Amino acid sequence: MHYGPLISKLLISFVIASGVLYRYGNWFRHHVIVTLTVLLAWYFSFSIIFALPLDVISTVYRQCQEENSHNLDELNVNNTSKNDSVNCLEPWSNVPEQVFPNLWRTVYWSVQCLTWVVMPMMQSYIKAGNFTIKGKLKSAFIDNAIYYGSYLLICGVLLVYLAFKPGIQLDRYKLKAIASSASNTWGLFLLVLLLGYALVQVPRSLWNNSNYSYVLNHAYFKAAKLSSDKAEAEESVDDVLESLQAMSVAVKPGHSLHPYLETILQKIPVELKERMNRRLLPDDTPTDCPSEKGFIRIHKQVIKSLQVLQRTETQWNLLVEKIFELEDTMKNLNSRDKSFKHTFDRKRNRFIRIFYNSVIEWYWKCFFYTYYKKILAVLAGILSVAVVWSEVTFFSKQPPLSIFAIMVDVAKRKYDYFLIEVLSTTVILYLCYCAYSTVLKIKLLNLYYLAPHHQTNEYSLIFSGMMLSRLTPPLCLNFLGLIHMDSHIIKKQVLETHYTQIMGHMDVIAIISDGFNVYFPMAILGFCLATYFSIGSRILSMLGFHQFLGDDEMTIDLINDGRELLKREKRKRQRIEESMSRRRELQERFPGNRFRNRSSTDTIRIREDLSESTHTNLLRNHDNVDSYDGTRFQMEVDDVDTRFPPDLSQDIDSRFGISTRSIINERYDSSTELEPNFIDTYQLNNRDRVGAPPRGIFDDV
Repeated sequence: MHYGPLISKLLISFVIASGVLYRYGNWFRHHVIVTLTVLLAWYFSFSIIFALPLDVISTVYRQCQEENSHNLDELNVNNTSKNDSVNCLEPWSNVPEQVFPNLWRTVYWSVQCLTWVVMPMMQSYIKAGNFTIKGKLKSAFIDNAIYYGSYLLICGVLLVYLAFKPGIQLDRYKLKAIASSASNTWGLFLLVLLLGYALVQVPRSLWNNSNYSYVLNHAYFKAAKLSSDKAEAEESVDDVLESLQAMSVAVKPGHSLHPYLETILQKIPVELKERMNRRLLPDDTPTDCPSEKGFIRIHKQVIKSLQVLQRTETQWNLLVEKIFELEDTMKNLNSRDKSFKHTFDRKRNRFIRIFYNSVIEWYWKCFFYTYYKKILAVLAGILSVAVVWSEVTFFSKQPPLSIFAIMVDVAKRKYDYFLIEVLSTTVILYLCYCAYSTVLKIKLLNLYYLAPHHQTNEYSLIFSGMMLSRLTPPLCLNFLGLIHMDSHIIKKQVLETHYTQIMGHMDVIAIISDGFNVYFPMAILGFCLATYFSIGSRILSMLGFHQFLGDDEMTIDLINDGRELLKREKRKRQRIEESMSRRRELQERFPGNRFRNRSSTDTIRIREDLSESTHTNLLRNHDNVDSYDGTRFQMEVDDVDTRFPPDLSQDIDSRFGISTRSIINERYDSSTELEPNFIDTYQLNNRDRVGAPPRGIFDDV
């Protein structure tokens, strides 16, 4: 018995889950309960992915032992020598019989509890606008009661159906099978949609990404759409702040509802709060004292609007940085000196400068990267074709037509356990990548966005944990059907994996089990064909959801709009860096000279001008825009105290804290000399922006 492979797989799962959570989440800013819950959800899901191949290997070994035992019995009956039998080769990962059942029982039901009970309540709790623990729990329970009402209705219909069906007795094992079957059915029907799209789109995207012109035009298209989303988010925040300002006029200190107002104001970042205080309310603004329900409603609006604004601004900064990188690559493609040159210098440590200098960077981005993407596209295309073919033919047991079932059968005869493990892990990881990456690309779910560099909010992290936990178990169950290790699918008596035994089968519900083998593969094939011919994208474009279609007039217009937006953004940043350069030269000439510090009001005013919506600027008259860019903007930038390098993502930092800082800051060299007192003041201001840590459960209770 060898526990090493299983323990190593569980450790790898934990390292991957914690590493991904560290990249996308913020351990120091998010509440510890949210962090631990998401970590558990991701860890259990990755454990299923990496440990299931070991269960498959164990099942292959047990099948071999059972077949040999049956052959030995026949040989004894026929008085034939036992020396003619073939001994089974024990795998290096073989563990005692009860290890995998106990593991799957713990992992699977923990995942089900997290994804169907804990995380939905936690997600509703976070966005609730109530001011007490009891109120937040009540609001979360009502939201989930409405959501689960439809789910329980389906379970009730199935229970009534089984109760009146003759020959079936309901016991706790049947009820457990019904619960797992309902969860798996929900996941499988969602997988039909996700895999039908991703199995075609993933190879296509990889191939298209090898063409820099295509990628750049697509990025311009996304920039134009994202700019309008960003403008809408800013308008939504302004409307909420106006309503909140009217409430602050009506509710004075000493009022019974004033603590509620203070709780809401604590969520407003410093810059937005000061801008709200400077704004003059219109004369017709009602200043009546709101009720408690009014405060709850505005509290919920504040939480949602700030989340949307943070998400759009994060997406915008990351997209702008990506476009600048693509534009630099396009310029360097025909470089004669084979040295990559950036428009904006980026800060790099010594290790990167040595092993990834400008020459190596040119060869990677301008030569090897294209072939690398094309090779990945070909490999992904082969995997997609094999998956679709196996999905369509997995119900054929004799002869076996599923490609993966044939490969596992060949490896099983040769006792090639390594091939079985590599094949199983690769296919499951590819299916998970296809399904999970598609969820985050759906426009209707654009509220959820995983942003790197610790910029993902708690709401999106919980959603990602929920979806991964709901999709992984049925996806792995579907994979076991593809390799013919689910006897209830191939209708053949075989020794099953411990995972299948714990998960149960859908045979209890004949309506689902009878139609699954027919409609599931047909639906995947249909969605793949629709994706290949871009039928869904064209329909969505006709309905007003603009999609990136090369031959569409609206697509071309949005590409041109995005190109103009990025030109204006680049000019702004170039002027800031030129102003910084002049300031540094003056400091080197006159080291004793010190520029004056600006007041907080002036600094905020300049930040507002710098962060003004680029989409709005594009709609102005060209003469006015040029005049603005050439006079007022230049005067104000020259007047900014630049002893500290300007943070080009300062609009996000000032709203949401240091944790949302974009990678844009990496371009500034850390060797820039700064005054110690200025650094202390800057760090103090940033600590004020982030605000105090949560005092109770989550944020404000």
